[in-house]
Amino acid sequence: MGSRSIAILTDTGTNTPRSFIAEHDVREVALRINLADGSSLRSGADISSEGLTALLATEIPTTSLPSPDEMLQALQQARNDGYEGAVFVTIAAGLSATNQTAQLVAERMEGFPVAVIDSRNIGIAAGMVTIAAVEMADAGAPFNALARALDELSRDTRVFFSTKTLEYLRKGGRISEAVYRLGSFLRINPVITCDKDGRYTVARKVRGWERSLDAEVLLALDHAQKLDRPVRLAVCCSAAHDRFDELEGKLRDGLAQRGVEVAGDVLRSGVSPDLLVHTGPDLVGVGIQPQWVRSW
Repeated sequence: MGSRSIAILTDTGTNTPRSFIAEHDVREVALRINLADGSSLRSGADISSEGLTALLATEIPTTSLPSPDEMLQALQQARNDGYEGAVFVTIAAGLSATNQTAQLVAERMEGFPVAVIDSRNIGIAAGMVTIAAVEMADAGAPFNALARALDELSRDTRVFFSTKTLEYLRKGGRISEAVYRLGSFLRINPVITCDKDGRYTVARKVRGWERSLDAEVLLALDHAQKLDRPVRLAVCCSAAHDRFDELEGKLRDGLAQRGVEVAGDVLRSGVSPDLLVHTGPDLVGVGIQPQWVRSW
């Protein structure tokens, strides 16, 4: 650990970039990928995104939350390493029991305060909350103020993403059969986001993959304009689609036209194996977040 007294933990579903995790001592616990033969793999540790993409040709696995023991071990190790408390940022509670389980585990840490933050998002947008947690802790935010600030920030952070097919979202139970059938019949590529409770919802219905990507940008620009402050941006692409430069350019140009300042570099991320299970190999998304301000 460095000079920071508060440990930051997260799960692999937040897609926090590996380089950032390593550089800032973020403790990560892995969601599980469960195969038809009964085996269970740790996302990112036992199977890579490339390996999961290859596996999808033969089966669609299921996912499950990290084990409570692994969460407990990560928190205990943070305490043993000299941290005085911890913040655990999870993917949306509306999509996974990871958050609820982390809260139950946190209660077992006597004398070591743990705040479990529901990012209300998934993928890179949840990763943006994790990164903000590190930055706030590095800036000296007191434990209680840090938890409150992250909860507020999560409410204004958004992800907008599209997939070429709805098959994986349907098989994973993330969208209804009716939405799947209608979308497939009409060749609709809906832009998906998370609602205020962190559940998937359709942000916009468009026909065609390219139009859905344009819609992502427009939705992000509209959200940015409502925030009335500088914003942070992120672009997330699966290995099959390198649209980083294109989407960053469109986002920057659109924000400049609307008079919205971009704070810092645009974050770029791939897609973790556990998320690919539910979206398939063709995913492109954008994340947007208000620049956090010191409130302590």
